[in-house]
Amino acid sequence: MIKLKIKVGDTVTVIAGDHKGSEGKVLRVDREKNKAIVEGVNMVSKHEKPSAKNPQGGIIKKEAPMHISNLSLIDPKSGEATRVGFEMRDGKKVRFSKKSNEVI
Repeated sequence: MIKLKIKVGDTVTVIAGDHKGSEGKVLRVDREKNKAIVEGVNMVSKHEKPSAKNPQGGIIKKEAPMHISNLSLIDPKSGEATRVGFEMRDGKKVRFSKKSNEVI
């Protein structure tokens, strides 16, 4: 398994695919499949049977997973897409923005 540069709670932008340019917050990350679910992006319609949780049933909209390679982290300082690097600072391994060199 590779080290992913995107974590839950990060604000990301979509850099490729049908939803290019969309921004959102990462809700879940699947490390085995290298996919992430981003809030409000890649919405799909799902047919739900009536259940105790959803007694009405019907068609619901929900986010579908996207491949991590189609996402780029948004730099908190400039608000633009940036690449992520790792380095040791004060004896701790930290993520930093390659654009602004700020710790994320």
